[in-house]
Amino acid sequence: MQNMWSSMKTEINRRSFVKNGLTAATIATTGAGLLANGPSLLADEERSGRLTRGDAAMLRFAAAAEIIETDFWVQYNELAGIQDSEEPSGSGNPAFTAALSVLDSDMAQYVHDNTDDEFTHQNFLNAYLASKGADTVSLEPFRTLQGSTATGSSGKLRITNLMQLTLDTSWWTRYRDSAHNPDLDPNFTFPQAVPALAVGEHTAIPRTDADTTDPNFLQAIANTAGFHFPTIEQGGNSLYPSMAQRATSVEVLRILISIGPTETMHFQTWSDKAGNAPPLTAVDPVTKVSVTFPDLNSPPFGGEEFQTNLIMPEPCPFLSRKLPPCSIIRPTETEGIAMGVVKFLTAMGLFKGQSGAFFRLLNDLAEDADEARRGGR
Repeated sequence: MQNMWSSMKTEINRRSFVKNGLTAATIATTGAGLLANGPSLLADEERSGRLTRGDAAMLRFAAAAEIIETDFWVQYNELAGIQDSEEPSGSGNPAFTAALSVLDSDMAQYVHDNTDDEFTHQNFLNAYLASKGADTVSLEPFRTLQGSTATGSSGKLRITNLMQLTLDTSWWTRYRDSAHNPDLDPNFTFPQAVPALAVGEHTAIPRTDADTTDPNFLQAIANTAGFHFPTIEQGGNSLYPSMAQRATSVEVLRILISIGPTETMHFQTWSDKAGNAPPLTAVDPVTKVSVTFPDLNSPPFGGEEFQTNLIMPEPCPFLSRKLPPCSIIRPTETEGIAMGVVKFLTAMGLFKGQSGAFFRLLNDLAEDADEARRGGR
């Protein structure tokens, strides 16, 4: 597949054929010559249809983000969620499910429902774009990564990598800090809740059945997943209100401010459950990377910045320090938000193993979204 991408790079616009929904199978069967014959494949700009260029670009980026989210939530649900008619993929991993349930007995249901939500987001956004005559998004050509082979996994190829994560857990203190707002204090460093997750590579799912044989290490994997959930969802928590500020169409604005709060509901749920991760230290038997999950309620942690039951956003400065503090989502600065999300997900290790074409596409989508202007054409 990567060789095919390389041979076609001067013949077609990668963004166009991916956004027009061609799958990897289509690419493989048609070949570069036939692909180049389609006029839409050679277009320099994506079709916006009856939407402004900026509105279409923001919805396309949101759709891509939701496809990415759906891909990794499916992996979690296969192993530790509920497999049913709504989410049939996989067959469950009892050991991992039990370890995750230490954080909350309802974790399997929550994982299932979050997965279902992301499917509806990606499907709606693409359907809405199509209904307006605008190009849609497909990342299927990039479903090339090998995922978990542990019991319960479907064994399908993936777009995302959950087995080499580096997590920024500073959102924990950002939402508990009453004196700082990243929009007003962009250079302030919020402390990490789990410093060990911010260095090295950590798996958030059992890679093979061997990862389930040591209960302590398996719990470390479950704890990592427990912190990955809110780390991801707080990103969507900020993405949607940040983009909404640049929407031209009232209907597009409605879409962004209607999907965004569901991400907040996810974040609120997962941030609460992460606080239940049992303190422990474990060493990955494969990579030899050590991880320590601290007791966040005891020194040197504890206090208002770390206390686990302080899950409501602490009021903080908003817009101007001349105004009184306000309990808000933060950040919501709109400038460069899409590219910021791409950098955040990339730094997390979520795309390790992906092709250069994938990163070029994602960057292009983000650049287009960040160019959107309220009232633009």
